[in-house]
Amino acid sequence: MASLFRPALDLMAQYAAYHRDRRNITTHFIGIPLIVFAISALLARAEFALGDTPMNAAIVLWALSALWYLTRGNLMLGAATAIVNGVLTALAMTVAAQGSTTGWLAISLGAFVIGWVFQFIGHYYEGRKPAFVDDLVGLLVGPMFVVGEAMFMLGWGRPMLEEIERRVGPTHLRDLAHPV
Repeated sequence: MASLFRPALDLMAQYAAYHRDRRNITTHFIGIPLIVFAISALLARAEFALGDTPMNAAIVLWALSALWYLTRGNLMLGAATAIVNGVLTALAMTVAAQGSTTGWLAISLGAFVIGWVFQFIGHYYEGRKPAFVDDLVGLLVGPMFVVGEAMFMLGWGRPMLEEIERRVGPTHLRDLAHPV
């Protein structure tokens, strides 16, 4: 596994190398948020207190990951990723706080499984294994990549996008009838 503390551009370019098919990227817009939500929902019931402050493992994971995203050298991308993950964590905590254990597990595990189904469908289109298989840091980079791709679509980060494409090539649609 390569260093956990590489700059955002290097992390994004490495992850992008496994995600050049536009259909794969599209499936990640569904799969990755579902997985982040599911993990947060599962961890939200692991509750404890810090002094008089109620806490849970989902908040701790969000805070640690937010710190990591914010220190990758691109404050805008890091902040946007931390905010998106924070919203997903807040939604997950509402699921964890309501209903029965069966309902909580059904929603959490269902979202987790459906998220991974979308991921693997995307990698079928890509014709390549997921990035985390070669580098577990890819599990942290995935949410940043999806947020970055959304920001690129909105016109933010043109220099970063150009550098990623210089390193790993532009996105495309892989010909499934005639794979390389």
